[in-house]
Amino acid sequence: MIRRLALVAATSLTLALSACASDVDDSAGDRPGSDASGAPAGPWSFTDGSGEVVKLDKTPTRIIAHAAEAAALMSYGITPVGIYGDESVKTDPNLQGLDLSGITILGEEWGAIDVAKASTLSPDLIVADWWPAEKAHSGFEDGVKAKSKKLADLAPVVGASQGDSILDLAEGYEKLAKSLGADVESSQGAKDKAAFEKARDAFVAAMKEKDFTALAVSPASDLLYVANPEFAPELQDFDRWGLDIIEPDSPDKGFPYWENLSWENADKYQPDVLMFDNRSMAADRKTVKSQPTWTSIRAAKAGQIVEWPGFWLHTYGHFATALDKLRGELSGLDDSIGD
Repeated sequence: MIRRLALVAATSLTLALSACASDVDDSAGDRPGSDASGAPAGPWSFTDGSGEVVKLDKTPTRIIAHAAEAAALMSYGITPVGIYGDESVKTDPNLQGLDLSGITILGEEWGAIDVAKASTLSPDLIVADWWPAEKAHSGFEDGVKAKSKKLADLAPVVGASQGDSILDLAEGYEKLAKSLGADVESSQGAKDKAAFEKARDAFVAAMKEKDFTALAVSPASDLLYVANPEFAPELQDFDRWGLDIIEPDSPDKGFPYWENLSWENADKYQPDVLMFDNRSMAADRKTVKSQPTWTSIRAAKAGQIVEWPGFWLHTYGHFATALDKLRGELSGLDDSIGD
């Protein structure tokens, strides 16, 4: 994908980029390429996030998946033959705790996929999110190397759509796994779904006791990037469950995932709480220390900063963990320092 807000932050959010849980059960599923799920012979069809219906004569069993989508499938016992990601599989939060032995790693950098190696796996399906704002699947957006996009020549590409809720993603991959023959009801994914529902209810109840406003940001040396919830489904979920997420009024026209604020205007918004991407919090905290206007934001001065699981959640298990953590972080904060 074009680097989402957090990944851009990790690389200083250069303008060039804008151009361009409960743990999953390690034992789930058989080795890559096996038909352990008991998938029906076929024919097979699935409605992609783009709205296109993909049809095949037989049910796919040799799947290459983007990292987050692979984690979702593995929670239902579907193990891909290959994975490509946007960072090292050792640091990707989606893959922590998963048994990746026997799975071929095809890329650990955004926009770079080893298609030659992928071709040796004889895939019959590629699984990747559909991004409506970019009209492309993960790994096939603008900025991805042309040779990497040839992955789509090997097999059809399908995935759930990045919409206005993480639940859409989680439910989309639950449906995909079921279509591939997974025993969804007896899976780790089903247990994670129950944990998520409990975590969501607890979060909603906690937010009724408070009146927080929150602003998701990603600081760089030259600009403060303010996340636009329209393109961050987890922020929309938090908002609908009681945490009031501030919407920036002037998103970047060329890349509307965020509004770009100069540090002189860092105090344009005054939330009760600031949210930092949990994949880059250490770097973000270091970045803001060098900005004299950072503490002009009252929440920053008060140290009211919580984790934002930005742009990576795909499973019920990870969402349950994120909600419980966020609820705990908010519990001791002041909800009266913003506007």
